Formats: sequence, structure tokens, C-alpha cells
Amino acid sequence: MKLVLASKNKKKLVEMNDILSQLGIEVCSEAEAGVDVEVEETGTTFEENSLLKARAVMEASGLPAIADDSGLCVDALGGAPGVYSARYGGEGLDDIQRYRLLLENMRGQMPRTARFVSVITCCFPNGDVISARGECPGTIAFAPMGEGGFGYDPVFFVPTLKKTFAQLTAEEKNAISHRGKALEAFQVKLKEYLSK
Repeated sequence: MKLVLASKNKKKLVEMNDILSQLGIEVCSEAEAGVDVEVEETGTTFEENSLLKARAVMEASGLPAIADDSGLCVDALGGAPGVYSARYGGEGLDDIQRYRLLLENMRGQMPRTARFVSVITCCFPNGDVISARGECPGTIAFAPMGEGGFGYDPVFFVPTLKKTFAQLTAEEKNAISHRGKALEAFQVKLKEYLSK
């Protein structure tokens, strides 16, 4: 089975394929499916935005489409940046500028507890929808550490492993990450769906 990923994030595509290939599922990019969709993320929840993206790409490509909407929710900031994680601080910022802004906003803030949230949604041309949510608890580090990952990974610290997401191998990260957990739950639902 082939799913189109409703994202232009190459690292997300690799992560999705790493996890879903075990089910014999190939995840391709929008470009490989011959579509280029810009979806306005107008939802106020990860669930709403994930559905908006998956549905738009499925309608454009005519193929089942999978979307992930994820973000970082920081308790001391009232759950921010949340669904606005990719746009935190405004459109012109890159990943490094975004996590520096987060660290600036966290100066003197306690507790530093946070969680990454991911919602995976798959829309099928027949109207069926499968959705799953995953969360990974952690804390906000005082300074960035590690070279791996993307987004807020260098400042998201996992106390049980004593490392940030950016210091983990891909295998370590997939085993505990919000996206890994959401994809695990999604796999179970997809297996049930395909066996109907």
C-alpha cells in the first residue's frame, strides 16, 4: 500500500517510512505523487490540523494520504507553542531561532515540564479516516544539546535517558517519541482497517 505524506519535511518522510515500512507500507512525498498542496492550518487542535492536511492531499492526489500534526506543549507557557510550534515567533524564523526564542521565554520559568504531541491522520478516497495520537513527556533544557533531529529536538530533554531528542539515535528516538507512539497506535488501527 502507498500513502502520500502531506508534508514537505524530508526528515518526517524518512521517519514515517522507517516505522511504517514494517507493515509493507510505502510513504511517498507529495512531489512523487505529482501534487503540491499548501494547506492553511486553521485548526485549534493537532487533530483538526492533521485532518485538514491529510484530506487536502488525498483530494489532490486521489491516493490515501497521511498527515502528522505535531508540536511542543510547555506547561510554564500555558501549553505554548502547541499547534503554533512551526510558526512560533512568526513566519521568518528557522528552527534554531525558534528554539532560542523558546529558551528566552523560559528564562526563570519553573517547572520546565513539557511534552511533544503528535496526531497522525490518514484519509482514504472512500471517505474513511484513521487517526491516532502519541505523546512524549520531557523537560526544556537550559541550553541546546546534540546535532540530530529537527525542530525543538536540541532543547527537549528526556530525563529517563538523560539526553535531548537531538542526542538520540534515530532508533532511540523512534522508540519513545510522540511520533513513534502515534505511528504505533496508527499501525494497530491500520492493520484492523486493512483486515476488514
